Amino acid sequence: MPAEGVVDALNFKPSAQRVFILPRTIIFANGELHNIEAARATLRADDVIIAADGGAKYCRALNILPRAIIGDLDSILPDDLEEFTRRGARILKYPKRKDETDLELAIDLAVAEGASEIILFGVLGGRWDQTLANLLIPALDKFSSAPIRLMDGTQEIALVRGGSTLRWRGHAGDTVSLIPIHDEARGVTTSGLEYPLRDGVLKMGSTLGVSNVVVGEEVSVSVRDGLLMCVLIRST
Repeated sequence: MPAEGVVDALNFKPSAQRVFILPRTIIFANGELHNIEAARATLRADDVIIAADGGAKYCRALNILPRAIIGDLDSILPDDLEEFTRRGARILKYPKRKDETDLELAIDLAVAEGASEIILFGVLGGRWDQTLANLLIPALDKFSSAPIRLMDGTQEIALVRGGSTLRWRGHAGDTVSLIPIHDEARGVTTSGLEYPLRDGVLKMGSTLGVSNVVVGEEVSVSVRDGLLMCVLIRST
């Protein structure tokens, strides 16, 4: 719960069954961001920017003003907090003892404000516990309303939920890995990959879906039941 006096905070493309008219949200977390210029190239003028605590340092490096900075504020640099407060960013401070990480709070805020798509930067790093937790956050049911991508340089991660299809324009030689994250992913069907699947089953812990290769311009991954993490590593 927020502390007293604090404001309450609440190029994968998904298969579109509805037209999104709201801007997408970019969230910068406090993990490692290996290619900040690639992040800059991803940004659009109408993006909503949120910094999860110390992720504000990447906003400072990119010279962009976050709409909000959210978290317990234990990792943000004092100069960044002062600068963004002066420039009018919303500062949403939570107690250090809380049930969610700063990143989860940031995604909560994005979803509550109607994000059509969420892109996460700086979510992976040296601490394995936080890295694993951040990788699994998109699997929460409460975040099923908006597609979430994790990005850094040439690598992207997206979640494919049962009953959905992920489609994107591929480039020959790109690597695609499909990793189930809950029991089994059933009814897995792919196109545009060197090793296709047709109504296949990927078991959690199996490496069957690792290191496939893009061979066509149009790539798709469908799942009938389960949750599948799709990892794209671009060759160029």
